[in-house]
Amino acid sequence: MPRHPDPDLEKRILDAAWKLWRGGDERLSLRALARAARTNTPAIYRRFKTRREIVRAMLLRLRRDFYEAISVVPTMEEAAAPYLDFALSHPRQYELFFAHQHLLRQWLPGRKTFDREKNPAFFWGLEKLSKQLGGPPENHVPLVASIWAMVHGTASLLISQAVDPKLEGEMREHCQRAVRLLIREAANHS
Repeated sequence: MPRHPDPDLEKRILDAAWKLWRGGDERLSLRALARAARTNTPAIYRRFKTRREIVRAMLLRLRRDFYEAISVVPTMEEAAAPYLDFALSHPRQYELFFAHQHLLRQWLPGRKTFDREKNPAFFWGLEKLSKQLGGPPENHVPLVASIWAMVHGTASLLISQAVDPKLEGEMREHCQRAVRLLIREAANHS
């Protein structure tokens, strides 16, 4: 009797990969992954040819989850809060995402190279600012990049625990205020 493909296997593999990754990069072996996903290594190889493909699939899934987390707010000014919430509730995944960007290629687009699939959250920000400030989305690449740099920096500092935990609330508040000020300043100069 022929085997029926397991529709949940890829999800189980990626869930198991995240759990193993939290314990450290070296724990993500295909053998350990097969055990954690309740399958065998040939089943993993049928879906992913290499460990690199598994990490890339993890990053793509995280990118999608991140986009879904920030795209619930109506404006770019409000995006800092869900961005920071996501990063701080997924610290290991957040660090992994930025440490392995080379697997996704060109995360930060240039003015004329837009690919919504490569970075849907960045493109979302461009569209929001285009509606709010006017002009084509590509005009807002430097502003979205600057906002991202500030929010990413805040998230990275908070994740690294290099900041007194008592300051977290204030840092988050100031980051959100700075995003509003950057956008307001851009509106005054358009």
